[in-house]
Amino acid sequence: MGLNKDWWKYFLGVWMVLIILGAFLYAPPAKVLGDTARILFFHVPCAWIATLAFLISAIYSVKYLRKPDLEFDLKASTAAQIGFLFTVLATITGSIWAKKIWHSYWNWDPRETSIFILLLIYAAYFALRSAIEVQEQKARLSAVYSIIAFVTVPFFIFIIPRIYQSLHPDPLINPEGKIKMDARMLRVFLGSLGGFTILFYWIYRLKVEVARLKIIQLEKEE
Repeated sequence: MGLNKDWWKYFLGVWMVLIILGAFLYAPPAKVLGDTARILFFHVPCAWIATLAFLISAIYSVKYLRKPDLEFDLKASTAAQIGFLFTVLATITGSIWAKKIWHSYWNWDPRETSIFILLLIYAAYFALRSAIEVQEQKARLSAVYSIIAFVTVPFFIFIIPRIYQSLHPDPLINPEGKIKMDARMLRVFLGSLGGFTILFYWIYRLKVEVARLKIIQLEKEE
């Protein structure tokens, strides 16, 4: 019965293995970018998951302000943590790509600069939470900050990089947002987006459960 309940975890494991194999063995090299474009299958999904996680954090923050339930604060902060992690991963994979294409890990390109600012914004979110001891006050101020912070997410991820001239390569995903890929590349790319989304769901659910257990443990100790 346990196997039936958790079948999707095994499915996810197989799926991600197939995506990794597909990224390096099935998808052909991209025009102009060559084999360096293979990192796209991991870089873009990381950015997508970061955006999704920050959105969920903002949604639960709104729910908390409408109904002060610490469960909403727990889910909002957990989503923000995962969003921050995947923003870091997107930055790292982007830097590796930059090294191959621009011969430097960091160039202060508009896309690099915007994601760096986004990291600072959410680092301040966690600094705010750690600076306040009263749980209700922490939850309320964090909710307000999370909502305001998310307003900047589409601006820094989607708008600024397309306003200013960028070194970022666009043969595969151009400024108009149109995907121009070989059919095999597109299959792996979409499969990776789907796999990372399920991975996020698993991590998120697991972290929420762990956070609940920690709260219960602290309450018992008190």
